Amino acid sequence: MRTKIEATWLVGHAGGRHQLIRDGVVVYEGNRIVHAGKGFEGHVDRTIDAKGKLVAPGFIDTHVHSGHRASHRLITDTGRPMYYGQPFLEISVPKEGKIVKGDPRYLKHGDKGVEAAFQLNATFTVAELLRNGVTTFVEYGSQLSVQDALLAEVTRLGTRAYLAPGYDCGRWVGDDKGRLKRVRDDAMGLKGLETALQWIEKQDGAAGGRVRGILVPREVETSSIELLARTLEAANERKLPMATHAAYSVLEFHDVVHEHMKTPIELLHELGMLRPTLNIGHGNFISDNPNLNYANACDLALMGRARATISHCPINIVRRARTLDSWKQYQEAGVNISIGSDTYPRDMVMNMRTASYMGKITSHTYFAATAGEVFSAATLGGAISVGRDDLGRLAPGALADIIIIDLSGRNTLRYGPVRDPVKSVVECGVGDDVDTVIVDGKVCMEGGVIPGVDFAKLRNEAQTAAEQVWDTLAEWDPLGRTAEQACPWSFPLAPGK
Repeated sequence: MRTKIEATWLVGHAGGRHQLIRDGVVVYEGNRIVHAGKGFEGHVDRTIDAKGKLVAPGFIDTHVHSGHRASHRLITDTGRPMYYGQPFLEISVPKEGKIVKGDPRYLKHGDKGVEAAFQLNATFTVAELLRNGVTTFVEYGSQLSVQDALLAEVTRLGTRAYLAPGYDCGRWVGDDKGRLKRVRDDAMGLKGLETALQWIEKQDGAAGGRVRGILVPREVETSSIELLARTLEAANERKLPMATHAAYSVLEFHDVVHEHMKTPIELLHELGMLRPTLNIGHGNFISDNPNLNYANACDLALMGRARATISHCPINIVRRARTLDSWKQYQEAGVNISIGSDTYPRDMVMNMRTASYMGKITSHTYFAATAGEVFSAATLGGAISVGRDDLGRLAPGALADIIIIDLSGRNTLRYGPVRDPVKSVVECGVGDDVDTVIVDGKVCMEGGVIPGVDFAKLRNEAQTAAEQVWDTLAEWDPLGRTAEQACPWSFPLAPGK
């Protein structure tokens, strides 16, 4: 079946970069694009009217942590300063011997209510991404059961994903004084890698080819040299992309320097891991960052020469008072910048806007992090990170992963007059403006409606699950705090019912 989309604006692709086409059309047959440009005279079986709208390649979210993220609501406008703004140390590190109650990432098969919890989080994650125009996402190393649940929802809802269980040699817990304590088990890391490879062997190519494998040693500082080396060996043998958190935390930076006498980026370079298909989670605390006061800094040059990828998560880190030191310097060095949502909101439009605005401030020029550059990061940058030249673009031969963005502002005056649709979307848009999502040539969302997803029901279920996380905080928080103590209300809570 051949389908034509007629658009007032089209983000086409030529010469290795996006181009704007006024009154353009995109035509796809099966799951492949056959034309993207001006008029098309050939036969079509169906025409989609996208007048007054922008037709673009689907967004690629390169940094997703599954779940409704209730625990992250506990660090809004607050936190423990000794963690230097690192979120997961504050809301994912339980008291030793305890688990974060209500968070399925810490549950095991057989635990009470586990299957329902896994399904809820997977549905919430995939539906939120799809609703915001994300056609491909990279899940950043959650455990096996989370990956199985995501696989089921990706298959059901029609998106594209890079999945596989993450692994490491030991995470953090809180000791009896609330301090960080590392639980180290190198054998566990190697066993985790084997589990990931077995999962990939079984599931790579599932959902009609929409699911692909990726190797995720979760963090550099929680991975042994042997584990990283074996990850690289497996990636080379199986031609798999990789992802890991690196140069993402002041504590992680100093831990790696202390243990290896190298920065995290230098360590990855020495191992031969730096490449476009290594997705470096955040990559903002590199030796070149003046806040680290590190002499003889060369991390940016190493990443640039290797064309390594960073998954820049603008909203998640700016709420922790951090950002990418200089978009312009990363770009000029040759680093491939992609964009991820990390936690919430999984709104790539808002993340592009935040990346653009913060990029201008840190680069000290309003010519940096332009709308076109952040849009390219959210599409082409993501495709590069997973080694694909058939994603992130509307061009003949590319996969038909297409989004249609309503430029009316959903019957508001938010957009005002539109001259350049990409600039208007980045500056005035939100993910809710995505009207239609097509993945692999199939319509997965139309008119903002995803078949099989009841948003009201999903919100209610997530709220109920979140209340359990907040109500049980004192049981697993290293300091034994209640939710109100850890995260005071924005205003004093009025007494009474």
